[in-house]
Amino acid sequence: MPTLRALECFVAVLEHGSLTEAARRLHTSQPALSHQLASLERELRTPLLHRLPRGVSATSAGRAVERDARAALAAAAAVTRVGRAVAAGTTGRLRVACVESTTAPLLAPVLADWRAEHPRVQLELAEFSSADALAEHLHSDGADLGLTPRPTNWVGSTRLVGREEVVLVLPPGSPLAEPGAGRTLADVAAHPVVGFSAGNGLAAWLDGLAAAAGVRFEIVVRTRSAATAAQLACAGLGTALVPVSALGDTFTGTVVPVQPVLERELVVLMPSGSDELAGDLARALVDRGVPSHLSPRPAPHSEPPAENWSC
Repeated sequence: MPTLRALECFVAVLEHGSLTEAARRLHTSQPALSHQLASLERELRTPLLHRLPRGVSATSAGRAVERDARAALAAAAAVTRVGRAVAAGTTGRLRVACVESTTAPLLAPVLADWRAEHPRVQLELAEFSSADALAEHLHSDGADLGLTPRPTNWVGSTRLVGREEVVLVLPPGSPLAEPGAGRTLADVAAHPVVGFSAGNGLAAWLDGLAAAAGVRFEIVVRTRSAATAAQLACAGLGTALVPVSALGDTFTGTVVPVQPVLERELVVLMPSGSDELAGDLARALVDRGVPSHLSPRPAPHSEPPAENWSC
């Protein structure tokens, strides 16, 4: 197959009508240029140039391949141009995956700032209700990076963003809202609970915590969405254990901490070989960290009263 250098020498000779001038423009020697031309003619099995007393001209074969030779050089130049632009973070396409509860409170503000600095980068967003499903999506090359709680199995790069609290959202009149009420997982298990469907990674995690505490939740309804679980709790169906990020800016309801405080890590996952665009967004997420309203509360010195969240 012809090399780009050989095609470049051929086109330069046609443009300048002289081997000497073409060699000068390409910053090479005339023997080296002649070697490239001879290699190209051997590859195509036909002469491409007439060597004249004064200069050169294309043969019929040379005229036939000239357009494609120029197109190949233009395509190679475009590859270089786009590749360097992507490396510089000025263009390209970035595929981002995230767990649903983190989209609005954590990812969206970072994406807004990042997009302002990279206006020509196309963004694609995929949302998941399970960290393991998100990790599998990354493994299958479905995304370039993911924002998620820590999955059970991941072999690529992991960067810690921060920790967020998992809290209790209480139905109206819940005894868990009373001052001095116990709010351990055992206390929660004594009341109806809004749970999660198997597709949500919180389901197995919370069931595992309950089993470790020697209790079992009485699930009255299941949902795949943590935000929906919080709303179902507010409607009176039962107590919901949800990450703070699921409550959103418009949530109003009674929220209390679990005793002891329960939290989960939020991380950025990146497959091996990720490019600079993915690395740049990952750094932005880590630098911002978990916003203060998503961070764990400090351990209180006394029983905290129930909070009414009206954001």
